[in-house]
Amino acid sequence: MSPTSHPPHHEPDQPRDLVGIGIGPSNLSLAALAHPLPDLDTVFYEQRPTFDWHPGLLINGATIQVPFLADLVTLADPTNPWTFLNYLKARDRLFPFYFAERFHIQRSEYDAYCRWVSENLPQLHFGHQVDAIRWNPERDLFEVDFTQLDTDGEAEALGRTYTRNIVLGIGTEPYIPEPLKPLAETPGVPVLHAADYLDHRDTLLAAGHVTVIGSGQSGAEVFLDLLRNRPTGHENLHWLGRTAAFAPMEYSRLGLEHFTPDYTRYFHALPESVRDRLVTTQWQLHKGIDAGTIAAIHDELYHRTPHGGWPDAVLTPGVHVRTAGRIATTQIELHLEHTQQNTRSRLTTDAVVLATGYRERPLDRILAGLDPYLRRDSRERPRVDEQFRLVLDPCVTGAVYVQNAERHTHGIGTPDLGLAAWRSATILNTLTPQEPYPLPTRTAFTTFGLHQPQPQVPHARQAPRTLTPLIDGR
Repeated sequence: MSPTSHPPHHEPDQPRDLVGIGIGPSNLSLAALAHPLPDLDTVFYEQRPTFDWHPGLLINGATIQVPFLADLVTLADPTNPWTFLNYLKARDRLFPFYFAERFHIQRSEYDAYCRWVSENLPQLHFGHQVDAIRWNPERDLFEVDFTQLDTDGEAEALGRTYTRNIVLGIGTEPYIPEPLKPLAETPGVPVLHAADYLDHRDTLLAAGHVTVIGSGQSGAEVFLDLLRNRPTGHENLHWLGRTAAFAPMEYSRLGLEHFTPDYTRYFHALPESVRDRLVTTQWQLHKGIDAGTIAAIHDELYHRTPHGGWPDAVLTPGVHVRTAGRIATTQIELHLEHTQQNTRSRLTTDAVVLATGYRERPLDRILAGLDPYLRRDSRERPRVDEQFRLVLDPCVTGAVYVQNAERHTHGIGTPDLGLAAWRSATILNTLTPQEPYPLPTRTAFTTFGLHQPQPQVPHARQAPRTLTPLIDGR
């Protein structure tokens, strides 16, 4: 099938097989893998007018932290027309990429690749805000209410779609620590999340003193970009982090096996309390800094010392911000505490960049209409089965899948781009009468646990319109 092929004709009153809510990389992967399946009727809605992927962090030279093979489809179907290599071919860039010998591509290139896919898949509808979803027991279908938006983001029309299944891919949102929320929400105060870094880069480069908070990859990239573009001897930079060190990400080959389907299955089978405890201890698997970025920061600092002076840059881990406030109208005062020394201090700065990460967007609003049917865990989080379906009351014959909202049940690999194609294929294999994407039963050399759970590769349904009631269990 060519990238320009069209989906089957859809009658206005005919229920869809699948409605996707949100178009980030996860649902874009699902749409790309669903596109060659002629008997599957899908549509995807996104509030934004076009696809964009962390536009404020597309810093020149910054790379994604997974190989280019972790595109939207390759790890499930290398022959799919929406591979990154096919994107290069369509752009007449295959030979330059071949000679560049790059295994990790720049973020801006990954964003451009995703845009190419999003602009060519006909089942994607941008400028559509989903307002509510409900289960209609009379019709055995989900109702999806949406608002079509104009180019200015204003309501233009209302609509409703009926569907047998739903997939939520609403993604994450920037996380701002409580002590800094009042400043970040005040207009004109230069306290911003790293997600908006490029929009304010010129202002930050012109500021007298800048503080970067956050010891992960985004914080390192922002600090490095500022350092490279401020004058030697007058850098006026602070970089603070809560972790005990500016630590490298675990990137050994066996360590990376935590991002395989094998580990995901192992994690899902663990008791809820063990899963919660594990997630908090595995930060260095996904929140550390790429070793190349650490080396680049050290090189830049070292290159500024040929005449014996030290750059005016302070890098301090093990620090958290207790409170923060304004001084007059132009400066910010941060009240700091060192967790190991148990000491406190104050720092006056002209601007703050919060590289404090992202959190899963709460599902409560979008799932409000399904609340009576939801099964929850001991912490009132939605329970998710192994095939990424919310555990619902058995009277609901449709399925609600989640993408990048199941870390509490599927582990730290949830937001990893390398598992997106496998998760999408898992979902599609449960929706179609045949199994379009055969999945491997083993993906890691490591055996996680003494009693390894048997792989439960989803089987195809025997009939395209029959849905199996969900089992009440993890």
